[in-house]
Amino acid sequence: MKTVLVASSKGGVGKTTIATHLAAHAALEGLNTVLLDVDPQRSSTRWAERRAAADSAVLPLDGTRRKSWRKQLPDDTQRLVIDAPAGAMGEALEHLLDIADHVVVPVQPSTLDLEATVPFLESLAQHPRVRKGELGVGLVANKLRPWTNTSQQTVELLKHWPYPLVAELRDSQAYVLLTGLGKSLFDYHSAKVREHQDDWTPLLRWLKR
Repeated sequence: MKTVLVASSKGGVGKTTIATHLAAHAALEGLNTVLLDVDPQRSSTRWAERRAAADSAVLPLDGTRRKSWRKQLPDDTQRLVIDAPAGAMGEALEHLLDIADHVVVPVQPSTLDLEATVPFLESLAQHPRVRKGELGVGLVANKLRPWTNTSQQTVELLKHWPYPLVAELRDSQAYVLLTGLGKSLFDYHSAKVREHQDDWTPLLRWLKR
């Protein structure tokens, strides 16, 4: 089983969108996929519930109770995607960092988001597995508008941070619509959708390492 933790101390950065898309992609590849929703808002759970009738359904589990979810995790789970709670720093995520294979950290192109992400990454760096290089942390520049100076500057700045920039995802209202339907970009095959799917390729490749 491979476990991917999507986490950020900053709310509204698209954490749930990334978690649900990673879960959908895994399920569409035929993997038995579980989405552990640790966020009290339960947005990931509602997404998975809307998807329940699909062939590529994703099983949602309530992760707000630290230990009980493990008893509900099916033995044949092949991919576990964790949607961490907003506002949690590394110390609060320690039990999830202990089991994760990768940590995905979304960052939006704004000064406030960048400033909030620095102490969060510093808190992750205190975890022994991160410190020893056993647990990979990847940055995702999210909700980008590539034609703007702000987005361009954010991308250039993130490229110089101590963790790799593993994806640059463009802003699109399609994400909002798809989340509300229990869908993902990977469920569709139009030319326009494929352009946005390509944004995810570096992240998906990084997660296979």
